[in-house]
Amino acid sequence: MTVSLEKYEDDFKVNDQIDFQPILLGTDFNCYGMARSFYEAYGIKSIAYGVTHMAPTRYTKLADVHVIEGFNEDPGFIKSMREIAKNLKPDKKYLLLSCGDGYTELIAKHLDELKQWFVCPYVDYDMFQKLGTKETFYAAAEKYGLPYPKTKLIEAAEFTKPKEIELPFDFPIALKPSDSIAWLDIHFADRKKAYVLDTRDQFDKLLPEIAQAGYTGKLIAQDFIPGDDSNMRVVNAYVGQDHKVRMICLGHPLLEDPSPVAVGNYMVIIPEKNMEIYQTIQKFLEDIKYVGFADFDMKYDRRDGKFKIFEINLRQGRSSYYCTLNGYNLAKYVVDDAIYHRPYDHTDYADGNKLWLSVPKKVFYQYAKEGPDKERAKQMLESGNWGTTAFDKHDTLKQRLLMHYAFSLMPKKYKEYFVQR
Repeated sequence: MTVSLEKYEDDFKVNDQIDFQPILLGTDFNCYGMARSFYEAYGIKSIAYGVTHMAPTRYTKLADVHVIEGFNEDPGFIKSMREIAKNLKPDKKYLLLSCGDGYTELIAKHLDELKQWFVCPYVDYDMFQKLGTKETFYAAAEKYGLPYPKTKLIEAAEFTKPKEIELPFDFPIALKPSDSIAWLDIHFADRKKAYVLDTRDQFDKLLPEIAQAGYTGKLIAQDFIPGDDSNMRVVNAYVGQDHKVRMICLGHPLLEDPSPVAVGNYMVIIPEKNMEIYQTIQKFLEDIKYVGFADFDMKYDRRDGKFKIFEINLRQGRSSYYCTLNGYNLAKYVVDDAIYHRPYDHTDYADGNKLWLSVPKKVFYQYAKEGPDKERAKQMLESGNWGTTAFDKHDTLKQRLLMHYAFSLMPKKYKEYFVQR
């Protein structure tokens, strides 16, 4: 692939009063949240690279967005990064941050080369391989004592003969790909980000469809933890280059996206503080000598009173702007550590008071489960203690109008797909 230098040479003429430049990989909702965090903390405009324009960043002025064909895989990625590097100014530091799992893997794979030009607060490829799939993460969780759901790995060779697979737990079960990056490349009618299967017949029908679609990774079958979205928790953390957790922020989701391609994405989060969860996650990250952002999904299991961890994302989460919203600006932690090398002196255990909302209010009122958590969230809404990733008053009118349109489509999505459990 040939990359023209003219595509990049003007990017590095902005933000001349700041001695570092954020470079974001991806153009999605996660990218917009990080661009907002940098703008709020430093008044700085990010530069973003991806393979397509996406609604949250299409018309934003918080980031200069550039689309490069083939950028999300090799050899296009590393060829483009080499071309971008040729235009870097010697008196600036360039902070490289991933906004998606595929970009995290590419950074880890090329970490030594990228560190010649960019500040890269990421684990190396060896650790990525140990944590980057659900299968390898569960092995690490077992070793370090993290609680996780009862799990069975299913090999690709077994997909065509599902009736021969013995499951060590009863239905309903959760089913998801171990390799979420490879899963993005396959397509079939019933493809979802993850499944809850209520019967054996559903299981026996689905696996051959997955085989036919060409997925060759492993599947994760898990004991389904009972309960609705309000039993979920999300943790975002930043770990410094000294392997010390500098910030850890717990969110309590009240509602998730019900649509097949985005099921499980959090849509409403209230802040929560739980020192047992904080200390468990902190010990794990520090024991494995982690570096950078980490995002954990977990669910409370009322059967034994434990929070079971589903996965780690080796980046900030899609909904992670809830941290910035509650006073724990994600950009500030990574800049203090990776750019200015400020020494670690304590861990910030987040304790916020603002509701994070990524749906219209009427969707929240209609679909979130009734109870004390919803009442608390309603009080935050009514008192004005709330916010969202999607809308920034400093951004363009076109950006805000496009996001209002996206929000207007959500009631139909919930009406079609939402199932209360």
